Amino acid sequence: MEHQALVIALVGVLGIGAQWIAWRTGWPAIVLMLAAGFIAGPGLHLIDPHAAFGPLLEPLVSVGVALILFEGGLSLEYRELRKVGEALWRLVIFGVPLGWLFGSLALYYIAGLVWPVAILFAGILVVTGPTVVIPLLRQASVQQRPAGVLKWEAIVNDPVGALCAVIAYEYFRLSQDGATLLGVVGPLLVAAVLAGIIGYAAAWAIAWAFPRGHVPEYLKVPVLLVTVIGVFVGCNLIAHEAGLVAVTVMGIALANMDVASLRSIHPFKQNVAVLLVSGLFILLSASLELEALASFEWRFGAFLLALLFLVRPATVLLSLLGSSIPWNERLFLAWIAPRGIVLVAISGLFALRLNELGYADGSILIGLSFAVVVATIVAHGFTLNPVAKLLKIKGETRPGLLIVGATPWTVALAKQMHDLDTPVLLVDGNWSRLRPARAAGLPTYHGEILHEATEDNLDLSPFQVLVAATDNEAYNTLVCSEFAPEIGTDRVYQLGDTVDEEDHRALPMSLRGRALFTDPIAPDQLAVWQREGWVFRRTRLSEHWTLAEAQEKLPPEARMLLLVRPGGQMRFFTHASAPEPSEGDTIVSFGPPRQRTAEEVAQRRAGKREATKPVEGMA
Repeated sequence: MEHQALVIALVGVLGIGAQWIAWRTGWPAIVLMLAAGFIAGPGLHLIDPHAAFGPLLEPLVSVGVALILFEGGLSLEYRELRKVGEALWRLVIFGVPLGWLFGSLALYYIAGLVWPVAILFAGILVVTGPTVVIPLLRQASVQQRPAGVLKWEAIVNDPVGALCAVIAYEYFRLSQDGATLLGVVGPLLVAAVLAGIIGYAAAWAIAWAFPRGHVPEYLKVPVLLVTVIGVFVGCNLIAHEAGLVAVTVMGIALANMDVASLRSIHPFKQNVAVLLVSGLFILLSASLELEALASFEWRFGAFLLALLFLVRPATVLLSLLGSSIPWNERLFLAWIAPRGIVLVAISGLFALRLNELGYADGSILIGLSFAVVVATIVAHGFTLNPVAKLLKIKGETRPGLLIVGATPWTVALAKQMHDLDTPVLLVDGNWSRLRPARAAGLPTYHGEILHEATEDNLDLSPFQVLVAATDNEAYNTLVCSEFAPEIGTDRVYQLGDTVDEEDHRALPMSLRGRALFTDPIAPDQLAVWQREGWVFRRTRLSEHWTLAEAQEKLPPEARMLLLVRPGGQMRFFTHASAPEPSEGDTIVSFGPPRQRTAEEVAQRRAGKREATKPVEGMA
């Protein structure tokens, strides 16, 4: 028992530690997790998942995969289909059979597997796991459409790939008794459709019960998780891997039923997904046996190259032939196809069953599936950003600033940030208030930032910092509270005074964004100062020009607002903390016009007199 608890703790530390290092360094988190698990498992023998969990390991991994697919389905909204629909249906309808065919040929002629094993494993290879794709997209900055296509394909094709493997296995098993392909495929398709219906019915039941108060708030997350696990296990009793279809349909359906009470669950389910992905990948790499690596042959390496450079590119390019998808996006999609935990989990399951049917190559699937996962994760994880940049589908890499509320003060701030090459966007629901910003050539969006339609019409991914600066402090608080889970509580700011925690008439600090300026200022006070002529100033620090020297040149009343690092990172001066400036930073301050000294006034007057003197030789 103590050994199992130690393994669980070590898996958590390694998984979350790898995620943290990836966040700090920008390296692919999946690669770091695989490396950590391999070192702790076959490397140092600190973790042996099979010894620690025994027969429970397979069902634990299966349930974890089901929860990840459900969480991924919750992130898929039909509104996105307007941008990714054409590519998605082509990759599902044409891409799956083409990938299955090309993969079978490569496994037979290059890897040297017998036809039954090659066909079954190729069916599994059509998956591109969300356990890998979503973390990679979270770290990378890719344009909205190609990122959406990869996300949808990964989640939709996972259960499809599992069904392809089940179809192949059942055919080879039953064909010995004279069964036909149609006789095998028909019942399995019926089971898949039935699983989809069960998943949709479960989503409808949740969407009906939650808003009507049939489930108390504190039980909503437990009820949802238990329902997902129950649907997954129940549908697996109908047919192998049918549960994956059910939970995927359940997640997608629930995401599009407009259940307001689910919004509070989103942060929790994202945390669960991060924990599951971290844990599963540590267990995945730690369970790899060195004997499987020793049996790796040169032809398997040749197959991996064919998979990367022939099978996937041919599948995508033929599937998208004649579509309106730009060629740079087609090439990007043709390259990026990392595989994840689903591939290994399903391969391990069928490897044992193929051995029982007498196919000796079945035992090779475990080592080969690990090789595919490692090769695709390393190849695509380290090249995603360079390839996206080369094909010019890279999103905005410099952190952007989203400003809510168009006032003279925010327009002036947006001009300063625009001049510093910081992506900036002004959002306001009043068209006339945006007129000065439009006249200044600043990017604007006319609409309510809290409306769901904004997600369709506006790509918010480039903006990593939000400033709510309307005249209404309560509205500023509402905006910060809404976007804090997505952007981060330390990167949402608002105008307004700080409040006393014991003042029961004020909005609590837990809902508010961080107050701008070290001495928080009300919006109406900023308007007064601006009418008095206060302006923004930019000061670049250097080895010979420190912050203290820059402050001496500013009026005493000037307020420091933020500093911008050379890479574009923004750090605001707030009542709670002040960033530490360094060489190369640019300080943005707000203050009154600097009064000229007597010496400067005398020099200016002398200059005017000199300019009015008559020039000799002129009448």
